[in-house]
Amino acid sequence: MTFAKLRYRGTLVLAFIAALGAASIAHAQATWKPDRQVTLVVPYSPGGGTDAQSRAVARELQRFWGQTVIVDNTAGADGLIGTRKVIESKPDGYTLLVQLNSLTLLKHLPTFKGTDPVAQLVPVSAFAALPVVVVANAKLPIKTVAELTSYCKANPCSFGTTENVARLQAQMYKAETGIDNLVVVNYKGGGQLITDLVANHVNVAIMGITAALPHYKSGALRVLASAGKKRSPVMPEVPSALEAGMPGMDEPIWYGVFAPKDTPANIVQGIAAAVREAVKGDEVKKTFATLGSDAIGNSPAEFATMVKEEGDRMGALVKRFPIE
Repeated sequence: MTFAKLRYRGTLVLAFIAALGAASIAHAQATWKPDRQVTLVVPYSPGGGTDAQSRAVARELQRFWGQTVIVDNTAGADGLIGTRKVIESKPDGYTLLVQLNSLTLLKHLPTFKGTDPVAQLVPVSAFAALPVVVVANAKLPIKTVAELTSYCKANPCSFGTTENVARLQAQMYKAETGIDNLVVVNYKGGGQLITDLVANHVNVAIMGITAALPHYKSGALRVLASAGKKRSPVMPEVPSALEAGMPGMDEPIWYGVFAPKDTPANIVQGIAAAVREAVKGDEVKKTFATLGSDAIGNSPAEFATMVKEEGDRMGALVKRFPIE
C-alpha cells in the first residue's frame, strides 16, 4: 500500500472519529436531564393563562424528567420581581423563568432602572402562542370596537390591562382613536381585573381568552375582538382585531422558558428538547386547546430570533406610544 493511500485512509479515519465526537456532543446536549427538583418561576399571579399553561408544561416536564417541577408564582413590578429572581439564580438549569413578549418592554417602563432583563437571560424555547381579547362589561351599550370608540368619546371610560404589551396596546388605541379621557389602569393580576370588570368599576380590558371565557359564556362580559389576523377557534363568532379595526393587536402573545445568563449550552439544549416533548403531551394539548393556545416548542436559536424581533417591534412602538 502506498503512502498516499495510507494517508488517505488515515484522513478518513480521523474524519470518522471527528464525526462520532460531534454526534456524541450533540447527543449529550439533547439529553441533559436534571437530577433534582426544578423550579419554574412564573412572575405573575396564579389563575391566569400564563399560570395555566405553565403548570401544564411543568407537569409534562416532571413526567419527562422524572423529577419534581414546581411552579413558583412570584408576581410584582410588571413581572420584574420574578424575572430578577431567575436572573440572580445559579445558571445550572434548576431555576427557570416563564415569560411572555412583555419582557421586551420592561426596559422601556418609566420606573425601570438597571440592565435590560433580556440581556441577562438565555432564551430556551417558546412553548405557546395565545391571542388576547378586548372585553367590555356587558352592561355597556356596545357590541363592537367601533361602538366602544364612539361610547368612550362621549363618556368617561377606563381600560384595564395586566401586562405591558396590553398596556402599550391600550395606549395605542387611546392615541389612534383620539379618546383623550380614556384612563389606562394596569392591574397586578387578572383576578382583580376580572372582578372590577364584571362589577363595571373598569369598563373595558385586554386580557387572555382564559380569564375572559367563563364570564363571556355567563353573559357578564362581551368580547369585542380577539388579537391576530384570524379568528380564534375558541371564539369563532368574535371578529379578529384586524377585522375589528385594531391593527395594533395583530400579533398573539408568546410564552417561553428562559434560563439565567451563562447557563451552559448543553443544559439549554437539554431543557429545550424537554419543552419540545412537553408540548406534545396529552395534558398540554388538552389545556392549550381549552385556552385557544397554539403549541410551539422551538429551538434556543429560533426563540432567540423571536425575542430579538419582538424587542425591535416593541421598541419602535413604544417610541410612538410611550407607556405612562
